[in-house]
Amino acid sequence: MGQADGLSVEVCKSLQSLQDSAKRGLLQVRATFEIGLAPTGPQASQFLPVRKTVNTMRPNRRQIFTAGAVVAASTVAASTLTATEAYAGPYGSGDLGAWENMSRAISTETQIKRVVETNGVYMFGDSIAVQDGKALAIRLLNRDGSQLAVHNWSGRPTSGAVDALLKWATSYGMPRRILMASGTNDIFDPTKFAAQVDRAMSIVGPSRTMYWINVQVARTSQPASVQLSDQRNGEWVNLQLHDAQKKYPNLKIIRWAEYLAIKPSRLTMYLRDGLHTSVPYGQDARNELTVQALVGTA
Repeated sequence: MGQADGLSVEVCKSLQSLQDSAKRGLLQVRATFEIGLAPTGPQASQFLPVRKTVNTMRPNRRQIFTAGAVVAASTVAASTLTATEAYAGPYGSGDLGAWENMSRAISTETQIKRVVETNGVYMFGDSIAVQDGKALAIRLLNRDGSQLAVHNWSGRPTSGAVDALLKWATSYGMPRRILMASGTNDIFDPTKFAAQVDRAMSIVGPSRTMYWINVQVARTSQPASVQLSDQRNGEWVNLQLHDAQKKYPNLKIIRWAEYLAIKPSRLTMYLRDGLHTSVPYGQDARNELTVQALVGTA
């Protein structure tokens, strides 16, 4: 497994000391970006424009790892970790279960064709997207008039999302913007993720833009050791996505993980279970980051 395997060992050895440092406030995520969050309704006051630092939202590998370590330390701060704790499954997060019969949201053929004709956006995602896709479509339509066609499926790894992309590209063609909200379910075997990014980019080609939301996973329903593995594997996925961007200039990363890590209290406000967004706060925040990227204001 080479470099990826070396990364997981490094993370395992480093997280305890990073946890202790984070609790003393010695770790900081640095860089500069500005995100305006302005949903309508009674929650609007919760989303005033935010200015923080994370290297212009284009962090290097060390900063991505540090962001993940801060989140991991926050997530498991109340737990005692030992080097001898047993992890579940080959990568500590358990095994990917059967997802083919889980909930899904898939646009009609009429909607898919409309999106291609109007040069809107294709979206391929997992259970977070199943929950948040409708609200995203409304937000995007209100922002710049773009139509959204979705193929979102709970529990699905990125290989299945890329299969769906290929099917739509072959059957209907593609608009100029493709949104991937996938990677969360790749924590069960992170070694396969980079190849799926390559597959997706070969389908999209160099003339279209691929927008990819990176991941934050530390399932609070699981023991501390599994939460730590979730976080490590999620950052492994994110690092592979970060490295892929060096090869593909038309790959744009929507940095959800870094946005959460900048202010760890967002983990409890914006995530209801360490993974899925809370409604409305987390849903509004993630969808706003996504829309800003899609319309070119991020």
